[in-house]
Amino acid sequence: MNAQTMRRIRQLHLYIGVFFLPGILFFAISGGLQAFRLQQASGWDSAPPPAWMAWMGSVHIDQTVPRAEAPKPPAAAKPPADPAKEAAKAAERAARSRAALPMKIFTAVLAAALALSTLLGAAIALNSRATRRTSLWMLLAGSAVPLVLLLA
Repeated sequence: MNAQTMRRIRQLHLYIGVFFLPGILFFAISGGLQAFRLQQASGWDSAPPPAWMAWMGSVHIDQTVPRAEAPKPPAAAKPPADPAKEAAKAAERAARSRAALPMKIFTAVLAAALALSTLLGAAIALNSRATRRTSLWMLLAGSAVPLVLLLA
């Protein structure tokens, strides 16, 4: 490819990257939280997670903001569980959790690296005087468009 074509490709890459920068950053952070299920009560020993984590998880998983749910009717009483079976299930869950821990750690580190790389890309994109104005407009549009779509 000639120099003019490569310059146009780099410029297109810059503007696409800056437009999607807010989304990439959001999904990197919310995905990292989900590696340990921190957006769910199960990630907090059955306590409710912080509201911002639940909000991020809902947007990441369902592409919508959390809505107030109608109260659920009480479930029918279950027969008492066999303690031996419950203990075996708990031991199996714990073993699976231990086996998955290295991958969860890798996922969290990957999410942090992606977020850092995205922020470094923003610094590089906004450092060039020749493209700064257009990059700022693309960054604002990339922030506004998903918010409008989410809240519409």
